[in-house]
Amino acid sequence: MITTTISDFRKDIKKYLDNVTLNFETLIINRGKDTGVVVMSIDEYNSLNATQHELSSKTNERRLDSAIEKLRSGNSFQKELLD
Repeated sequence: MITTTISDFRKDIKKYLDNVTLNFETLIINRGKDTGVVVMSIDEYNSLNATQHELSSKTNERRLDSAIEKLRSGNSFQKELLD
């Protein structure tokens, strides 16, 4: 996680955005008395949204927990994908 001020962000915006996208960093921009801002890559944002969706219902959560347990216990199998 990187933290900066709005002034420093303005001075070196490309460096900060490159760091966020290339290094999977999260950037927090402090804005003094105003509310701060978080900047993250679109890949990170999409990943967080997918995780939130998968855990949005108890049914999905139980399915995921069951799948993880099967993998850990070696009680899983592999299938060929169809073209």
